[in-house]
Amino acid sequence: MKKFTFRISKPHFNRLMSHLFPGDGDEHGAVIAAGICESGQGIRLLTREVFLAEDGIDYVPGKYGYRALTANFVARISDFCARERLCYFAVHCHGGSDSVDFSTTDLNSHARGYPALLDITNGGPVGALVFARNAVAGSIWTRNGVFSLENFTVIGANIQRLYPSRRSVPLALNPIYDRQARIFGASGQALLAQTKVGIIGLGGAGSLISEWLAHLGVGEIVGVDFEKLEPTNQPRVVGSRPRDAQVFLSTSRWKPMQRLGRLLAKYKVDVARRTARRANPRVRYNAVVGNITQRDVALLLKDVDFLFLCADSAQSRHVFNALVHQYLLPGIQVGSKVPVDKASGLVGEIFTASRPVLPYAKGGCLWCNELISPAKLQEEAISEGERRQQAYVEDVSVTAPSVITLNAVACAPAVNDFLLGYFGLLHERARSGYVMQFSRDRDWRSVECRAEETCRHCGTKKTSVFARGDRADLPCR
Repeated sequence: MKKFTFRISKPHFNRLMSHLFPGDGDEHGAVIAAGICESGQGIRLLTREVFLAEDGIDYVPGKYGYRALTANFVARISDFCARERLCYFAVHCHGGSDSVDFSTTDLNSHARGYPALLDITNGGPVGALVFARNAVAGSIWTRNGVFSLENFTVIGANIQRLYPSRRSVPLALNPIYDRQARIFGASGQALLAQTKVGIIGLGGAGSLISEWLAHLGVGEIVGVDFEKLEPTNQPRVVGSRPRDAQVFLSTSRWKPMQRLGRLLAKYKVDVARRTARRANPRVRYNAVVGNITQRDVALLLKDVDFLFLCADSAQSRHVFNALVHQYLLPGIQVGSKVPVDKASGLVGEIFTASRPVLPYAKGGCLWCNELISPAKLQEEAISEGERRQQAYVEDVSVTAPSVITLNAVACAPAVNDFLLGYFGLLHERARSGYVMQFSRDRDWRSVECRAEETCRHCGTKKTSVFARGDRADLPCR
C-alpha cells in the first residue's frame, strides 16, 4: 500500500490555522494546491498555495452537511490546479485537540465529488484534510484507489508533525541511547531511527556530519560525492587512513606510480560509509559516487527528511537550494574560509558559516542572499580548457586553505540546529538566519536573511518552482 504524507511551510501553516481556528468554535474551510514527490519512500504532497474560503461567500451552509465549499469556489480552484499541474485538497476543521476523523457526511461528500475532480485535475491526486488543533486526518483519492494520510509535517525552524491521533510511546529503547533519550525522549530516538538525511559533499565538513549522524542513531544516510581521496584531504576527512589516499604511491616522484595511486584511492563516500558503519552498524548508508549537478543523482535526495550541503561550488549550491524549495526540505549549508593574500601571504579574516535554508521567504534562500554567483555558475559550466582560455582561474592546482578544527566549528551548530529543530526544541525567541564565527576575533555573529518576491526558488510568482516537486525540473545538467 502506498504511504501518503503531506508537507507545508510554517508561514502557510500559520495562515491556514489562523483561518480554521479564529476562536469562534465554528467550522471553516479552505483548499490546498499541492505539488507531488513520488519515490520509494511513498508519496509526499507539497503545499504550494493555500486558498482560504470566505465564510458566507465561498463556505456556506451545505445541502447534505453543516457547511460546504461553493461550486464556484471549487470550480475556480480545481481549474487552477489543472492548469498548474497541482493536486487539489479541500480542508475544513472539527472540534477537539489531539485526534480527528471524517464524519460519515464528509465521506459521502468525497464519494460524490472526488471522482469528477480526478478527471478535472488530470488525475490528481485529490482529496480532503480535516484538522483539529493538534491533529489532522486525510483522505487521498487516486486512479488506483483511496488512501489515508500517514502524517502532516510543518517545515520551519522547529519541525512539527501532526497525526490523526496521539502516537503511542515506544516501549523499548536501545540502552546505548539512554543519555540522548533523556533529551529527545524514547519517541524522539525512535523518530531518528526512521529519519533519512542527505549529505552533499563528504570532504572535511561532510565526513564529520556523516559520522555524527551515525553516532546519533539516524536510520538512513545518503552521501553524495564524486571525488576520490587525495593525500591533502587525509588530515581533514574523518575516518580516513593513509592507504585510502594511497599516500605512498600518490606522492611518488614517478608519474606512473602517481597515476596508480589515483586509480587505487578510495572514494570519499566509501570512507564515510565505512566510518558511519563503524559508529553504528545498523545505519543504512547509500554511498553515491556521483555529482549533485547530474539529475539522476540529485533526485536521490528529493525524499530525504533533512539535507546538508558541505560542498562549495556554485552549482552544488544552486541544486541544493532548488531541492530545499521545490521539495520542501529543511537544509543547512556549512563551510569555512581562510583567505590568504596572494602577494603578501598574510592570512585574512578566517570565518566559518552555518546557514539554515528553509523553504519560505526569508528562510535563508541562497539566491536571495547572494550566496550563488551567476558568474561562477557560468565558469563551472564550461570545461577546464575553456576556463583556462578565458582566464577565469589563474592556477587550478591551487586549493583553498583548510583545517579540520574550522570544519568542526561550522558543523557543530549545524547538527545542533538539525537536532533541536527536528524535535521542536528551539525557543520561539531563537535568532533566525545564519550563524558565523570569526575565529581570529573569537566572535560569533548572526546574519538576518533577505527575500526577493520574484525569486525562482522561494518566491510566490507563477514562474517559481516552490513546492512543485516532480512537476518541475531541477536545475541539473
